Amino acid sequence: MMTLYSAATCPFSQRCRIVLYEKGMDFQIIDVDLHNKPEDLAVMNPYNQVPVLVERELVLHESNIINEYIDERFPHPQLMPPDPVMRARARLFLFRFEQELFSHVHTLESPGQKGADKARIAIRDSLSMLAPIFAKQKYMLGEDFSMLDVAIAPLLWRLDHYGIQLPKQAAPLLKYAERLFSRPAYIEAMTPAEKAMRK
Repeated sequence: MMTLYSAATCPFSQRCRIVLYEKGMDFQIIDVDLHNKPEDLAVMNPYNQVPVLVERELVLHESNIINEYIDERFPHPQLMPPDPVMRARARLFLFRFEQELFSHVHTLESPGQKGADKARIAIRDSLSMLAPIFAKQKYMLGEDFSMLDVAIAPLLWRLDHYGIQLPKQAAPLLKYAERLFSRPAYIEAMTPAEKAMRK
């Protein structure tokens, strides 16, 4: 059985929980208190961060790496595109999300951190540029839910929590977000602390 070390409010942990629930498989989640981390976390992950996935001898960290492993290990439903060209494009998108969106999350999650306003503006502008995609299609890669939707969903859930206001032209993105939030696996994967982030 797979074991995921996850934190209740960590957006990266939430990504992994979503994939585990989408796959509908047997797994165990160990809730990690980020203010009182267990000593073995630093042994499993040299960065002493969650999420960490453990399966027998295998120990993985970094949410996108964990999720791609789960997707290959349990291929139904497939979340990464089967075609190598589309898969490479999806990985580029995931890389861009880390660089342009999630690189600002640490700033917003650390109270009193300088640069929070800059981080909010950077996220707002990057998300606004994605909005036109959803005027034409249901999900990031078209009609099928994929790993890209998994990757971005935790950030969209936290927009109010982070104090990010999207402009009116981002309306298609917000409708897309509601589609993600209504998925049964998304709802199941949420912690009570995450539910409390949105009124």
